[in-house]
Amino acid sequence: MYASIDVAATPLFAGVRAAQLAGRASLVECGAFPARLGKREPFTELIAGLEAALDLRAHRAGTLPRLAPYLHQRTAGRIGSLTCLIRQAAITAVLDGTERITKTSLDAIRLDHLADDLRPWSGAQGAVG
Repeated sequence: MYASIDVAATPLFAGVRAAQLAGRASLVECGAFPARLGKREPFTELIAGLEAALDLRAHRAGTLPRLAPYLHQRTAGRIGSLTCLIRQAAITAVLDGTERITKTSLDAIRLDHLADDLRPWSGAQGAVG
């Protein structure tokens, strides 16, 4: 497995070995995870699954799925950004002793550069200078 942004334009898919690799590999393009897909809400379902894996004493089940619109907007629908946000919020909750994740605690977490650049959201964070 090779993971990269615009991997097809890299030297990996150029040169003598490119044909051999291209014959053995499948290119899977991944974009933002949809908030809605027909009648389903896959992003909310993903959040519920991530929340179910949390082991925080004071966290209330259902808190994060209720924040799905905010989380989708905040992360631009990117799974990597979402998992980093929830993971960092969980770590912070353990370290500060609250053992729960809230919208306020999520607002306090700085995300990756791409998610911060794409967000129309305006929370507590600003640009680092």
